[in-house]
Amino acid sequence: MKAAFLTLGCKVNYYETEKMIEQFRQMGFTIVDFREKADVYIVNTCTVTNIADRKSRQMLHRAKKMNPEGYVAAVGCYVESSGDAWKKDPAIDAAFSNQEKTSVVYQVMQDLGLVPRSSEEGKRFVSQERTRAYLKIQDGCNQFCSYCMIPYVRGRGRLVSKPVNEVVSEVRKLASQGYKEVVLTGIHLSSYGVDGADAREFVRHQGEPLLSVIRETAAVEGIRRVRLGSLEPRIISEKFLTELVQVPEVCPHFHLSLQSGCDNVLKRMNRHYTAVEYKETVSLLRKYFVLPAVTTDVIVGFPGETEDEFGQTRAFLQEVGLADIHVFKYSPRQGTPAAARGDQISPGEKNRRSDILMRDTEEYRRNYGENFLGRKEKVLFEETTVEDGISYLSGHNERYVKIGVPLGRARENGYRENGIYDIEVEKILVK
Repeated sequence: MKAAFLTLGCKVNYYETEKMIEQFRQMGFTIVDFREKADVYIVNTCTVTNIADRKSRQMLHRAKKMNPEGYVAAVGCYVESSGDAWKKDPAIDAAFSNQEKTSVVYQVMQDLGLVPRSSEEGKRFVSQERTRAYLKIQDGCNQFCSYCMIPYVRGRGRLVSKPVNEVVSEVRKLASQGYKEVVLTGIHLSSYGVDGADAREFVRHQGEPLLSVIRETAAVEGIRRVRLGSLEPRIISEKFLTELVQVPEVCPHFHLSLQSGCDNVLKRMNRHYTAVEYKETVSLLRKYFVLPAVTTDVIVGFPGETEDEFGQTRAFLQEVGLADIHVFKYSPRQGTPAAARGDQISPGEKNRRSDILMRDTEEYRRNYGENFLGRKEKVLFEETTVEDGISYLSGHNERYVKIGVPLGRARENGYRENGIYDIEVEKILVK
């Protein structure tokens, strides 16, 4: 039977989808592209915004339209946040919570009346990216930002870290299958190793549990790069960076969530730092790493955000000069404090502010990428990309800048996908 998968949302979801794919393959399913007709469709959903909810529903309906007789399952955060609403949706045949993801394959086979085949040892770990593997090492969040449902749908605020020996075992498996880069992810990665602690305990530990698992991951033979998922700005300290810079496999690419450059808005969001503290964190990174790629998330149109407060965020971003920004329009999540506020911003105004920051971001991204023109960079090639009618072998450097070499020249030089090569950069590709 054929099974197709689609992942929405965070890198943790991508990791969890990869594990589900591996299980389905071991049970004898053929994995096909989500756009193809399949017997089983699995949509790993997201619920961080209303837009994410809508996208999840759209993809579930698209699957049912591709094969009305197929089995369509919704998995993950949308299932947990929507209550029993999915039962009224004719496109959805089954739903599984985040905690049930590891048993999806068995439930699906039971529903379909299939007899499981014995799994084969040594099956290739199927990744949605051929060269980069996502490894979830932490789950849960107890920060309770006023706009976010994640603590309620990911373990009710409970923190769970994967033991170091289990992480190393999985990394060795990935290395044996040819993966050269591992991305360590988590719902609140900075809380790795402080399970059961209060919301600020990870700061007191100064990231030592996370540093430990980073060192062990980097020490696995065959792993050339270790990239980190989103980090809490408060985990970045002189002590943390003094240790981190000693691990050469660590990519100098740091995604530090900001959300707003205005202190009043940050306070309403229940974020636990100020704009000045965030800027100091970025300065520390630039002290210890050469041209670090610092990227972030920003929410526009948060309830009560005035034009002046939006202007403060825009000015702050221009001052800090990040490598890339993911801009999100605030979307109310029922059950969160922010959704209950009466000072919601109109959709039109949120669109306007988003458009402004998106234009700014194009400039930030271009300015950062130009730093690497003419430099020698180590590029992990991943795929063939076409831009302006020209085919390139493309990949990313350690700072996640997308770099291309004309395909003909790449083949002449013996460059291949999933290989890391020293390249003199001539072309930065648009993301």
